[in-house]
Amino acid sequence: MGEGEESVKLIGAWPSPYSYRVIMALELKGIKYGYINENLHKKSEMLLKYNPIHKKIPVLVHGGKTICESMIILEYIDETWPEKYPLLPKDPYERSVARFWIKLIEEKGTSSLFNFFYKSGEEHEIAKKQLLEILETTEKHSGIGDENKKFFGGDNVNAVDLAFSSLAHWLGAVEEVIGVKVLEANKLPIFYQWTERFKQVPVINENLPSYNELLNVFKGIKEQLTQPQHE
Repeated sequence: MGEGEESVKLIGAWPSPYSYRVIMALELKGIKYGYINENLHKKSEMLLKYNPIHKKIPVLVHGGKTICESMIILEYIDETWPEKYPLLPKDPYERSVARFWIKLIEEKGTSSLFNFFYKSGEEHEIAKKQLLEILETTEKHSGIGDENKKFFGGDNVNAVDLAFSSLAHWLGAVEEVIGVKVLEANKLPIFYQWTERFKQVPVINENLPSYNELLNVFKGIKEQLTQPQHE
């Protein structure tokens, strides 16, 4: 166990993709941590104490200090344990490129995926269009699939891959539940192939939530959303 690892705790929630970003980062770096699963329907006093502003997961607690927001947590982890599996490039330019793609998925992908699942009618169609634009833009301009670039980080998964992980795993379950396909192998072969490579990395594969369990959860949520509301 490395220095300071004995005091690492992660407060997350199943099956939040934001929690899994941090889980996968900790596992890639080989950092020992304690995991606390939060009930988001009845938030604990601990979560409210550690994240009183947003009251959201994930929250990393290290040596009594609190770090919130999944991608901020990833940067903290990378800077705290730089000798273990780098999550961001050391080169300033390459790091700026990585942060560009992270910002893209954070600003546009998260809300689009949420609305794609939860909304209907015009709002759903707008979200579908936005998701498709993100996939097309990433496939065309990110360089994934180029020679010696199997992942956003080159030969190895990095923070950008983790930022996009919701489109590699969670999106498929959402598509299946609502019966609408956005990521098609024949139309977006490069991005689709990246999702398959990403999910086949042993550390990633071992720490993704069960696809079938995700389906069951999303089906349950969708059934609740479609039930008539009674006063």
